[in-house]
Amino acid sequence: MRTLFTPFGLACLLAGLSVPALAGAAQRIDCHVTYGGETRVHSATHVDSPYGVEAVAVGSYFLFRLVFQARPADIAGVRIYTYVDREHGPVPIHQASYALPKPGLRGEHGFTGLQRVYEPVRDSELEFWCEQRGEVQR
Repeated sequence: MRTLFTPFGLACLLAGLSVPALAGAAQRIDCHVTYGGETRVHSATHVDSPYGVEAVAVGSYFLFRLVFQARPADIAGVRIYTYVDREHGPVPIHQASYALPKPGLRGEHGFTGLQRVYEPVRDSELEFWCEQRGEVQR
């Protein structure tokens, strides 16, 4: 019986399939968001347009929106928006913009530092910090 793949052919096929998958998976921004004593990681991969990025609910009062745009170079960066979910719709209470992080930049709280956002009506607090995973293809 003849095999379809030789060991060398199979190794080449697997290597070819895994390289693009690893490269794409490595390029992301992870934000560690803490609310009510619980921390969750919200991740973003590169988008060409920020308009399709939806905010995600954090607890019952906050909405968190993370936009990672690597191209075009003149507007490349990371933008983070925090909203309060009110009866009449979301109200922005915090916005931060960061240049694309430099490769290898590490710190205890990533490239954003530890950020705290306060919601004044219900006296709620949300904390976050973000880090880059992998090198960004500019």
